[in-house]
Amino acid sequence: MFYVYILQSKKNSSLYIGYTNSLKQRFEEHNNGRSSATKPFRPYKLIFYEAFLSKQDAKFREEYLKSGWGFRTIKKMLKKSLSL
Repeated sequence: MFYVYILQSKKNSSLYIGYTNSLKQRFEEHNNGRSSATKPFRPYKLIFYEAFLSKQDAKFREEYLKSGWGFRTIKKMLKKSLSL
């Protein structure tokens, strides 16, 4: 399985979108500072994830969610979680 996930920084509420084949391990890497992109904004909470059978489908979904339309979709889907 492959996962697309969204993390929210507890420090400044910023969002991070990524994909992985090991959600638990990747989440721990983000919170332990082993990702340069997220290290300054630790700690994180996992606010959303989706599972896919193929890596390609997960990558396409990640790219969409990082796009303008995708980010608007996130805001609508997670309105209460994000307190928007």
